[in-house]
Amino acid sequence: MSLHWTARRAALLFVTSAALCACSGSSNAQPSTPAVPRTAAPASSSPEAGAVTGLPDFSGLVEKYGPAVVNVDVAERTQQAGPGGGSDSDSDDPFNDFFRRFGIPGPNFGPRNAPPQHGTGSGFIVSADGYILTNAHVVSNAEQVTVRLTDRREFQAKVIGVDTRTDVAVIKIAGHGLPVVKIGDTNKLRPGQWVVAIGSPFGFDNSATAGIVSATARSLPGSDNNYVPFIQTDVAVNPGNSGGPLFNVRGEVVGINSQIFSQTGGYMGLSFAIPIDVAVNVENQLIKTGRVVRGRIGVTIQDVNAQLAESFGLDRPRGALVSSVEPGGPSDKAGVKPGDVILAVDGQNIDRYSELSTQISNMKPGSMAQLAVWRGGKEQQINVTIAELNEKAERTAARSGGGHGADQAARLGLEVRPLSPDEKQQAQTQGSLVVERASGPAAAAGVEPGDIVLGVNGKRVHSVTELQDAARGAGKSIALLIQRQDAQLFVPLRLP
Repeated sequence: MSLHWTARRAALLFVTSAALCACSGSSNAQPSTPAVPRTAAPASSSPEAGAVTGLPDFSGLVEKYGPAVVNVDVAERTQQAGPGGGSDSDSDDPFNDFFRRFGIPGPNFGPRNAPPQHGTGSGFIVSADGYILTNAHVVSNAEQVTVRLTDRREFQAKVIGVDTRTDVAVIKIAGHGLPVVKIGDTNKLRPGQWVVAIGSPFGFDNSATAGIVSATARSLPGSDNNYVPFIQTDVAVNPGNSGGPLFNVRGEVVGINSQIFSQTGGYMGLSFAIPIDVAVNVENQLIKTGRVVRGRIGVTIQDVNAQLAESFGLDRPRGALVSSVEPGGPSDKAGVKPGDVILAVDGQNIDRYSELSTQISNMKPGSMAQLAVWRGGKEQQINVTIAELNEKAERTAARSGGGHGADQAARLGLEVRPLSPDEKQQAQTQGSLVVERASGPAAAAGVEPGDIVLGVNGKRVHSVTELQDAARGAGKSIALLIQRQDAQLFVPLRLP
């Protein structure tokens, strides 16, 4: 399955735009806009109660807050046509957005001087003077933005700012006394709670769909976005829902609909949302300065699975494993090393690696962060000064995939050879061993010929002998540190 944006393009019925949904609020809280059970039996107020005695009625919520949900119609910029009749960087072919989003070269079938392409999404008014939140992918290429309210009034909107990392955008219309939504608290979100999405799927304005929360901090497979702890629901979200609000039963917005998993471009039971606290933080910065400032500490990280946890002596998989440290960066200056597992930031536990990116990015550059680091079988504290994130400053190794080994280390399933000085200089590596063949445990872990061996279980290896010794002294599994092209990552090997 693949992730799809759900902004609706006029040229297609199903498109590749995306929608995310998030929700929050306590399951036992009573809605400010009455939610009337369809059965006479009252719902239990105890969160431990296992029985469901009635279904909520969302009519009051939709009536009260529906007018604050708007349709966003976008006329996109057209590119100068190239010699082949299509544009040099874009195509008027409706599938070109799909190719561009996933990094695939797209065809140039569009005619020269083709008319602008139109897209449709949703948004919601957050201030009575006309500030509106929507998705970045809805308006990022906009030439003209038209906002339509439920009472059929139309306004031309100005794009105040766009943040592609979180897929949040702020637009503004000239109005006063406009209907507004109420912002909720994402921290109160719990799996199993009811949520409602309102938007314009396929152009059907103010359509409401409902479902429940499945998870509250989901990392999306195949995505390099580690700055949004996505909220997963089973609310029906389709093309055109992008940028619309997700409400809890109290009528509070807890997320922005943004993406779905789909094989067809339409809803298949999984939808994802940007938590509203993330969106509000971005909104405030875009309105104030026109850009978003994020913190960084200069590390590449990856998740800790069961095998890596065992290799490093952790009681269970948790934390963010540091696979490389930027030379001269904040973490390097503070003493963080590859092989460290960051367990907490300022006392707040890190369960999955994506949580570290979220916490650090929200910290102010120049401030101090105290990291709880697991190293050598024990926990220690390291203070790191937060720097400002450069768009290309940090990478995240979301998946394990490389390997290291030794020429005779049969337990690892690796054949390696020493790198020549010229090869080391060309590869720009500190490693000394390159993989020539992978089999057995190494092949199963994804080790490939050409991977450069850097270390084993957090210790550097510089020769075949050191690699052999590491293999002989290993237990059931080891964590291999490799370099693949310009990225470093740990790979867990389960040994026979």
